[in-house]
Amino acid sequence: MSDKDVTEVLQADAAGITGAAHILAEGGLVAVPTETVYGLAARADSAEAVAKIYAAKGRPDFNPLIVHVRDLEHAETLAAFDERARDLAERFWPGPLTLVLPLRAGAPIAGAVTAGLETVGLRQPSHKVMRALLQECGFALAAPSANRSEAISPTRAEHVMGSLGSECPAVLDGGVCHEGLESTIVALRENGEWALLRPGPVTKETLVRLLGAESSGEGARIEAPGQSPRHYSPGKPMRLSAKEVAPDEFFIGFGQSDGDCNLSQSGDLNEAAARLYECLHRAAASDRPRIAVAPIPYGEVGRAINDRLRRAATSS
Repeated sequence: MSDKDVTEVLQADAAGITGAAHILAEGGLVAVPTETVYGLAARADSAEAVAKIYAAKGRPDFNPLIVHVRDLEHAETLAAFDERARDLAERFWPGPLTLVLPLRAGAPIAGAVTAGLETVGLRQPSHKVMRALLQECGFALAAPSANRSEAISPTRAEHVMGSLGSECPAVLDGGVCHEGLESTIVALRENGEWALLRPGPVTKETLVRLLGAESSGEGARIEAPGQSPRHYSPGKPMRLSAKEVAPDEFFIGFGQSDGDCNLSQSGDLNEAAARLYECLHRAAASDRPRIAVAPIPYGEVGRAINDRLRRAATSS
């Protein structure tokens, strides 16, 4: 096996961040830690670099990518912010909220990032390593989850290497992602309406309090990551809201419904969100051919957990 067939692991120190920035500046790929999940990053202004993301993930090119920015000032050079967008950014950035906004004319964003749409999804991450990397780079980073398309999202560097292998030439190892669930994605329409495109840590209830009632949907088009019916798949049949478990099932428990892996013994939905992909990875690696998951309450972050589980359980 040659060195090119091995993922280079960069430590999350000054030297590692500088090394990652150099790879990205040259148009390469680096898996990077965020507070949500690991992302497969490339410079967002390079069509050639962005094409490498789609190739490495086996991702369909109609599925747009989230762009990670240094701060609000940086974001405003890429998209048109209205009063609502600035208010949300000031409340939740840096953090797990992605805003889908009108793309500015002439913004340095490769067309493949937006999948030909006139909007772009922007986020300022809070992870200190990712923030340091963005400062070092100076350019925005397109970074979907660092796994094969439709597979379980990675919350550890080991998950990245297990999913992508040598398709990911380097990973910046920042340890375990503490949120463990992808960002909430909100589209703000120019007519004053809004839509929740992907539930996440910033809950729908919070957004309704700030923005008013959610608008009706825009139809079937994909505007952001995580909208495909099949996603986060462990590669095995999965049964949800299970109250009884068969001997050949790996059981993911919650609260007093203990299992082979418990999302949260105390019934804490935030802890469950942080442990969701870890448990799915363990279930996928087990010798049992099927997976069962205990009932998870809806509401607040439970909506996001159930959204991921439903997509993971979809066979086609």
